[in-house]
Amino acid sequence: MLAVLLLAGSALSPVASAAPGPVYKNPHASTSARVNDLLKRMSLDDKIGQMTQAERGAVTPEQAAALKLGSLLSGGGSVPASNTPNGWADMVDSYQKAAISTPLGIPTLYGVDAVHGHNNVYGATIFPHNIGLGAANNPRLVEKIGRATALEVAGTGPQWDFSPCLCVARDDRWGRTYESFGESPRDAIANASAITGLQGRRLGEKPGSVLATAKHYVGDGGTTNGVDQGNTEISERELRQIHLPPFREAIDRGVGSVMISFSSFQGVRMHAQKYLITDVLKRELRFSGLVISDYNAINQIDGKEGFTPEEVRLSVNAGIDMFMVPWDAPQFISYLKAEVEAGRVSRDRVDDANRRILAEKFKLGLFEHPYTDRSLQKTFGSKEHRELARQAVRESQVLLKNDGVLPLAKKNNKIFVAGKNANDIGNQAGGWTLTWQGQSGPVIPGTTILDGIKSGAGKGTTVTYDRAGNGIDSSYKVALAVVGETPYAEGQGDRPNGFGLDAEDLATIAKLKASGVPVVVVTVSGRPLDIAPQLPQFDGLLAAWLPGSEGAGVADVLYGDYNPTGKLTFSWPTSAAQEPVNVGDGKKALYPYGYGLRYRR
Repeated sequence: MLAVLLLAGSALSPVASAAPGPVYKNPHASTSARVNDLLKRMSLDDKIGQMTQAERGAVTPEQAAALKLGSLLSGGGSVPASNTPNGWADMVDSYQKAAISTPLGIPTLYGVDAVHGHNNVYGATIFPHNIGLGAANNPRLVEKIGRATALEVAGTGPQWDFSPCLCVARDDRWGRTYESFGESPRDAIANASAITGLQGRRLGEKPGSVLATAKHYVGDGGTTNGVDQGNTEISERELRQIHLPPFREAIDRGVGSVMISFSSFQGVRMHAQKYLITDVLKRELRFSGLVISDYNAINQIDGKEGFTPEEVRLSVNAGIDMFMVPWDAPQFISYLKAEVEAGRVSRDRVDDANRRILAEKFKLGLFEHPYTDRSLQKTFGSKEHRELARQAVRESQVLLKNDGVLPLAKKNNKIFVAGKNANDIGNQAGGWTLTWQGQSGPVIPGTTILDGIKSGAGKGTTVTYDRAGNGIDSSYKVALAVVGETPYAEGQGDRPNGFGLDAEDLATIAKLKASGVPVVVVTVSGRPLDIAPQLPQFDGLLAAWLPGSEGAGVADVLYGDYNPTGKLTFSWPTSAAQEPVNVGDGKKALYPYGYGLRYRR
């Protein structure tokens, strides 16, 4: 635009005025000003698109842009052809390029379940699952793990982590028990420090900041009989005393998103609970971030396959802002638009959802820096991060029994190692490792527990391994049975019929015991196990939980290089039939909440 003519010598020189750009593109404007300016420019289609999240396997970058999607995600095991940091960055950036090429240029948010490290990506540092971190009782360590995870996530492209899980698991039969820091709300409250690690003190304040998610709101750990996605049949008072406090802490820490639980409260699916989402979470607790649904969760409101216009209306009006509809984004968009045009969902509700979504995008700095900061890839699976993970493993070990057999002598010893979990890094990593349910075998790089035992052996010490315990004789000074669970995740991890050692474990322990050699049992599991009948056979018992990629941290404790400090954040039941058993309920546990031995020096 020729706005001013200036006289320069004898000639007239046209000078173009600097026309101000849109406020929403001004990084110096306030977040609220930018959000308000952008909202005024958005069509209803733009706004509904922002409320929609699809799985990467369902839409190409071009399709995502055409649908105006606000977010993409990778579910467990959903990875690019090249499952490497650069392969991920290229994939995420391709969606971002398409998004910012649209007329308004609104960047997308890419989300992943990085629940114990960036666990979808091969070569990432895999930290212990939350049950172990709770036992470590070191919130500062958990914050450091959050920071390390954020760096590995951000360096590969995603800007949103569906973590941490702040559930308070009250029944060990539940398949997500290992995602809980403990059975008391104080465990999740203390370890909400993960949020600060992921986001920083303020979202977007430093490189590698990613949007954290407090999940699953609310009561998922309190379902009757520990049924996954079941019914939490407790009073509102108990819900507020046990399950709500961690979310209050998360909000105090500035968490940017909250994910709603699959479960029901008093018979009504949480995704339709307007009172708990809008009245309690948003108004009473003053949560100003975005509320995201769980994977396909709105489908379950009426108990039938798929979702209906009514389910869309109920969940939007309940207060959910963004919808994880991985394979059905076009259908969701169509239904929501029709509901808005019919007046059954107000435009104010749609605007409120968009304000929350856009605010987090502005805070993250996505409008200024939409693409992956690949310089952060130097942290991916780094020595520093693996040392941090090994520290977390050491601190998470809980010594439950020791009849003078531990710590192991490093020198001039003869050690026999057996059990299905001694030399299986997939088993020790558990679920949510490369795939949703996880898998046995050498699936990720790192050290197994056996690797750690072998590498920690000193002069004159021999270590022999046989999974089944074959070959042991009385010449050995000690036998280690590394037993327990194999990988699982939600749903498939429920154990309504008990959670004892399997036939292979029992046979292995019996074979070792028959040799007359002292036997130390190491349990690798996502919950306390029903071991009371076999306990008299054990000379030592160590709960290793699900240590992740750095199994050598278990050996650090076995050898006494680190005196165990872990304490139970779950009451260890006398039997599976005793469940639920929790601190303060008057039941006598086999090992009580807070229990954990140390070595005498």
